[in-house]
Amino acid sequence: METQLNKVDNNAATVKFSEPRGFGTTLRSDLKETFFPDDPFSRFRNEENPFRRAKKAVKYFVPIFDWLPNYNLRLFRMDLIAGLTITSLAIPQGISYAKLANIPAIVGLYSSFVPPLIYAVFGDSKHLAVGTVAACSLLISETIGKVASPLSEPTLYLHLVFTAAFVTGVFQSLIGFLRLGVLVDFLSHSTITGFMGGTAVIICCQQLKGFLGLKHFTTKTNVVSVVQAIANNRHEWKWESALVGTIFLIFLQFTRYIKQKRPHLFWVSAMSPMVVVIVGCVFAYLIHGAEHGIQTVGDLKKGINPLTFHYLNFDPKYLPAVLKAGIVTGFVALAEGIAIGRSFAIMNNLQVDGNKEMIAFGFMNIIGSFTSCYLTTGPFSKTAVNYNAGAKTAMSNVIMSVFMAMTLLFLAPLFSHTPLVALSAIIMSAMIGLINYDEAIHLFKVDKFDFTICMVGFFGVAFISMDIGLMLSVGLGLLRALLYVARPATCKLGKVENATIYRDTEQYPGSTVVPGIIVLQLGSPIYFANCNYIRERILRWIRDEQANSNSGDAIEHVLLDLTGVTTIDATGIETLIEIHRSLFAQHIQMTIVNPRLRVMEKFIQSHFVDKIGKENFYLSVEAAVDACKFSLHMSKQNGNVSTEQPVVIDGAV
Repeated sequence: METQLNKVDNNAATVKFSEPRGFGTTLRSDLKETFFPDDPFSRFRNEENPFRRAKKAVKYFVPIFDWLPNYNLRLFRMDLIAGLTITSLAIPQGISYAKLANIPAIVGLYSSFVPPLIYAVFGDSKHLAVGTVAACSLLISETIGKVASPLSEPTLYLHLVFTAAFVTGVFQSLIGFLRLGVLVDFLSHSTITGFMGGTAVIICCQQLKGFLGLKHFTTKTNVVSVVQAIANNRHEWKWESALVGTIFLIFLQFTRYIKQKRPHLFWVSAMSPMVVVIVGCVFAYLIHGAEHGIQTVGDLKKGINPLTFHYLNFDPKYLPAVLKAGIVTGFVALAEGIAIGRSFAIMNNLQVDGNKEMIAFGFMNIIGSFTSCYLTTGPFSKTAVNYNAGAKTAMSNVIMSVFMAMTLLFLAPLFSHTPLVALSAIIMSAMIGLINYDEAIHLFKVDKFDFTICMVGFFGVAFISMDIGLMLSVGLGLLRALLYVARPATCKLGKVENATIYRDTEQYPGSTVVPGIIVLQLGSPIYFANCNYIRERILRWIRDEQANSNSGDAIEHVLLDLTGVTTIDATGIETLIEIHRSLFAQHIQMTIVNPRLRVMEKFIQSHFVDKIGKENFYLSVEAAVDACKFSLHMSKQNGNVSTEQPVVIDGAV
């Protein structure tokens, strides 16, 4: 700090400041690393050898070059088992979620081939498994379905889905390169909990179409419309389909129960969707399921992903819906993928760079949109299986991709007999686990406002629409953040009994205060949005203190502890000057305690220090209180109330 606090003797009452030197140029250069400790480019700029600098840059932006040189056979064996396990989950999930998005089932399989390869190169997480997710699949269907029907215009609809994936990729890459990961933080934990719960409810309701073997259904996603569609088409209900679906669902839930009771048997739950698909295929083939109302997936052709970059459609007529689908699903996919990657990294004492993850997600969605894939991210179910199967590196994604390619080349037609009711059971089983009742109860106990945000997201998604429910929940969260900003916490400090520290008098009722002195602590940045509140709050503290004073001592010193004030703007500085003037007119002296680096810089640059007086800045509350006590003592000895600046003591008291 260029304007430094001189070292204070134990008995000293004030802290003096040396004159400012070189603010605006020298200071900024010297403190660059202090201000930007997380700048990833600093490591490259500080490297003298250009070749080593370039090598480090490549390793940073392409993480595979960091871990691949140290890869060995032991790691490969672990990743091979994990890759094979998640492939068994990716096949039924890919077909199921493609059905949820109203796109051909083969596209769901395509989406587990190319994107995992891209993530293995650019991704930063060792455990995250790439795949499609139910919430984004349904959100895409809902948004794109408003401008193109998947039934009457299937080709146009599919091209717009690919275009939305491209928009998602560009959006994710941009915020990764621009290091704007903070945007994802606006999707709070309570918002995601409510959104995923509401999405799970409407997805489960929609799967009743496949469960009951319905041919006609609504395109709307809210619960009321879905229930009405089921009731209105009750003449199409097929008891055979419902019976098969119920058996599959009970089996899937039983395997989930086994996993919860015996975590080491996670593979039972992981393999169960594939078992359901295989058994369903054999059953439908043997009994000629179509004759009994059991619909199947239909034709699945062999072959790996065809190129589709020339199918991208940027027609202005459809562009608003495409942009909306791409950006909204991009936010949701980033929030889920990054949160999951970080969660599993923490379990192994590792770190995941959120900005690198955004770039990796962006690249895999851009390239995916060119190769017949729709939106992909890191789903929780697949990542949990990957982690429990013992994955050690992103090579498990490569192995999954290889097995998926073999499936596409040789086995895809075998899955054409998959009953739709089996896929509905798989989706419903996965969605039931997303309705987190325990977390909602926890939010209610801990924070009622968080619970409200969660419920708004849940009911908004379930009964209005997914995008409106999400926006309502995010908006309520932003409103709460604005309230925190505009109404920062302030508290009165007192000296804790048998200690030398000062703490909140409400939290420590036994703490003592000095008559004539009030110590106030400000706990947030001071700027235009909260200046009026802070001024009114400080003056109210003083009025209340004077009104409640039993000894009749008037307040003569107000100490503002700025330890928690991380920054201040010009309006904030002017507010403090106004407070100083107002207090001075009442014969009250304002004192500043422990301003932080950036705050002190602005105080000096704005000449606030000169207006208040250097002698009224202190390093600690204790030193400031001692000085004010001495000033009060001298005033009483002189027999009058001092209206001058507090006495400055250099050396011992």
